[in-house]
Amino acid sequence: MATLDEELRLDAEEDAREAAFISRQLPAELQERFSTQDILYLMELIVEHYYESGVLDGQDDEVEIDLEQVATAVCQRAEQDGRHDLKADDVFFVVQADLDYQEQNIN
Repeated sequence: MATLDEELRLDAEEDAREAAFISRQLPAELQERFSTQDILYLMELIVEHYYESGVLDGQDDEVEIDLEQVATAVCQRAEQDGRHDLKADDVFFVVQADLDYQEQNIN
């Protein structure tokens, strides 16, 4: 069994791979605008939204996710954190790339 430090390291490595994937999927102007730290922050907010909204609680194998709604919710949460520089139209691309990554890496 892995130690807590090892699990944290593995999680950080996975997050870095996901952030790199998302960055590569973004339009060029957003690649320049969103740093790796920005993408990691948005990834965290996306996951929080999925858990808090209950979207993952469905009994079906197919989960319907409204990417525009997720992007809007993420921006609203970011505003609560003092991040007023994010636009839902831009965050949409991060949400979409995040979902693409998750779908490609389902075990």
